Amino acid sequence: MPVKIRLQRHGKKGKPFYWIVAADARSKRDGKYLEKLGTYNPNTNPASIDLNVDGAVTWLQNGAQPTDTAKAILSYKGALLKNHLVGGVRKGALTEEQAEAKFTAWLDEKAGKVGAKTDGLAKAQAEARAKALEAEKAANEARIAAAVPVAEEVAEEEVEVETAVEDVVEETAEATTEEAVPEVKEEE
Repeated sequence: MPVKIRLQRHGKKGKPFYWIVAADARSKRDGKYLEKLGTYNPNTNPASIDLNVDGAVTWLQNGAQPTDTAKAILSYKGALLKNHLVGGVRKGALTEEQAEAKFTAWLDEKAGKVGAKTDGLAKAQAEARAKALEAEKAANEARIAAAVPVAEEVAEEEVEVETAVEDVVEETAEATTEEAVPEVKEEE
C-alpha cells in the first residue's frame, strides 16, 4: 500500500484550512487517512503550521512519499532535516546527541527568522495605522477650516434675516393697529 503525506482540505469557500495527513495514495483527497500529522492555515501571515515532526519522520522512515506542497511544509518545519539526521545516526555518521544538537540549533535559527518576519509585519502595520491617523487628522482639520467661513457667512445671513424679520413685524404691527382702530370723525 503506497502511502502519501498530503494535505486534506477543510474550511469554507475562499478560506481554506488544511490537515496534513498520511493517507493511502488511492484514497480521495478528503477521504480516509491513516494518521493526522498536523494542520496548515494559509489565511494568516505568516502561515500557521502545527506539525507533529516525530510522527512525520516516522512515516518518512517507513517509506511515505510527500506531495510537493507537503514536502515544502515538512522542509519548513524541519521534518526532512530530522529524517536526514536520523538516517545519519542509523548509518553511524552521527551520534544521537550530535543529531539532536544540530536539529535544535536549526530550530532556534528558524524561530529567529520567523520572529523577525512577524516583528517586521507588526511594525509595518503600526506605521500604516499611524499614517492613516495623521491623514484623518489632516482631513478633519481641513474640514473644520472650510466650515469656519461658512459658519461666519451663515451668522451674517442670520443677522440680516433677523433684521428683515423685525422690520416686517414692525410694519405688520403698524398696519394692523391702523386697521384695527377705526377713524373717529369729529363732528363740528
